[in-house]
Amino acid sequence: MEIKRNRYLEQLLSFQWDGQVKVITGIRRCGKSYLLRTIYKRYLMEHGVNESQIISIELDLAKDIRFRNPLELSAYVRTLVEKSDDKFYLFVDEIQMSDQVPNPYNPDGKKITFYDALNDLRSLSNLDVYVTGSNSKMLSKDILTEFRGRSDEVRVHPLSFFEYYLAVGGDKNDAFETYAFYGGLPFILSRPSDTAKMNYLKSLFSEVYLKDIIERKKIEREDVLSQVLDLLCSSVGSLTNPKRIADTLTSKGQRPISQNTIRAYIDHLEDAFLFSESKRYDVKGKTYFDFPSKFYCEDIGLRNARIGFRQQEMTHIMENIIFNELMVRGFSVDVGVVFARELNENGNSVRIPREIDFVVNSGGKRTYIQSAYAMESEEKAEKEIRPFALTGDSFPKIVVRKDIRKRWYDDSGILNINVIDFLLDQDMI
Repeated sequence: MEIKRNRYLEQLLSFQWDGQVKVITGIRRCGKSYLLRTIYKRYLMEHGVNESQIISIELDLAKDIRFRNPLELSAYVRTLVEKSDDKFYLFVDEIQMSDQVPNPYNPDGKKITFYDALNDLRSLSNLDVYVTGSNSKMLSKDILTEFRGRSDEVRVHPLSFFEYYLAVGGDKNDAFETYAFYGGLPFILSRPSDTAKMNYLKSLFSEVYLKDIIERKKIEREDVLSQVLDLLCSSVGSLTNPKRIADTLTSKGQRPISQNTIRAYIDHLEDAFLFSESKRYDVKGKTYFDFPSKFYCEDIGLRNARIGFRQQEMTHIMENIIFNELMVRGFSVDVGVVFARELNENGNSVRIPREIDFVVNSGGKRTYIQSAYAMESEEKAEKEIRPFALTGDSFPKIVVRKDIRKRWYDDSGILNINVIDFLLDQDMI
């Protein structure tokens, strides 16, 4: 089964030979290595690049173990490239396995790292450098800082529904139901049974993601990190903040936990690309609220697995899938807040906040989106679209639904569209 990742291939092609180190980041097991060593390599060879011009180093394999020494890596690549007139491509996979070694000219000074090696190799005019990594040492957003403005990031996500459906085909509704349950990590497509899929997803958290974070960040309260993860998975699409989480854990018998600790643990989960935060934005006031925020899981299958495939509320699952789709498409996404004047129970006029699920921005363009699994009554429909009228602008407005077949516009120009059509229409926004 072939999995196409054309969006990321196009990004790699746009960065070719720009003098920067191409850093392919993303959650572990999302397909970074496959993108580089299979899709991109095949493209290069189909366009006239000889295989001998592609230097592929896999630091997790015994054959390349000596190149974990960054000085060995740099010296080896230079011997192949420096005296040649050909152009070369360097692929370094699992870069996080690179070691830090003493500076041979200053043993007591700062150690040599793979950042030094790659920045050195970047200076070769006939070498284009690409790296990937697969744990939180490499996935850290800090890596771009380490290259000091001399890198391009290609952020890879699990399969979008568009990519997933291209691979599996068949009935669109059946494919969506499966995707909403198991998510889009590529290896899921090759698992032979439901049990195998579930076990694979469950093991990723316990054996891969959490261990990476605990090791890298030297987490002392592993139980708290695990509980924070559980709470975020249970409450995707709901407003929360560190104080609420700390209070919830304390109410369950935990000894008091500081908000700063909770915030740090959430940051670690975001740093490893397991979750993304969407902040509340005052549409008219053009300011952000400090809290609360919404958090969405990078892959809905991982979220479902973490909570034992319980809590299958399609309203929240669909909202998480739509958020991830917007991130894949490269948009900036906020939670919109607009205010309405309404009468309270005492007959007094009060200012009431109303929420727009997604304020989607790209450059100077904006789109407002509500995620509504079903609008079974006029009252429900009115509640969903009411915030749109309060924005005071004419940017496009969309309601993404599961309970309609064909897209249509209402009298206010609001587009109503089925979630599957929205996910498959790559030019929708």
